[in-house]
Amino acid sequence: MDEIKLIDIRKNILSDNENQAGIIRSDLAEKKIFMVNLMASPGAGKTSVILQTIKRLRDTLRLGVIEGDIESLVDSEKITAQGIPAVQIRTGGACHLDAPMITPALKELDLDNLDLVFIENIGNLVCPAEFDTGADLKAMILSVPEGDDKVLKYPLMFSVCDVLLVNKIDYLDGSDFNMQELYSRVRRVNSKIKIFQISCKTGKGLDEWCGWLAEKIQAKFKA
Repeated sequence: MDEIKLIDIRKNILSDNENQAGIIRSDLAEKKIFMVNLMASPGAGKTSVILQTIKRLRDTLRLGVIEGDIESLVDSEKITAQGIPAVQIRTGGACHLDAPMITPALKELDLDNLDLVFIENIGNLVCPAEFDTGADLKAMILSVPEGDDKVLKYPLMFSVCDVLLVNKIDYLDGSDFNMQELYSRVRRVNSKIKIFQISCKTGKGLDEWCGWLAEKIQAKFKA
């Protein structure tokens, strides 16, 4: 009986993606551009967080946004309405963004006039966690209405991210969300993750998040 040949497509895809992500990171570092990959469930507040970050950093940093969505242009329109350049990646069904998708999107931005690029990834906590986009920082949002147990259901996402933004804390008083339990669960899968409690509605915690991000950018490119 002939030997069965096994081709591990997933392994090949991830390897190719990592190579392209490395090229992106190197090219952006040469231009002194910092890139953030922002991931979250639908409705957690990705666009709102980006808009609030733009509001606080636009006087000191030149920003651009890469928007990922299955179909619509809604989020890109919100960004460009603020005078910030945006490129829309319409995946037509793909549930994540990866380095080969980010490469042509970056070519559509005027990189010589940018310091910080946000990637707003596709809204889910599964596929985006597996693919390196070439970003310097992986950030995720967990909103209070989603519950404090999501780390138990999607541990990979929490384990690969550098920072967790717990959004919509203005809902805490009317919920059974246990912040202490969340911290405990998150630390068990990622002891190094930085956590911010924020509200895009009230503005609480956003200055701390933006200040920390600005420091990360400055530290990376400090002469």
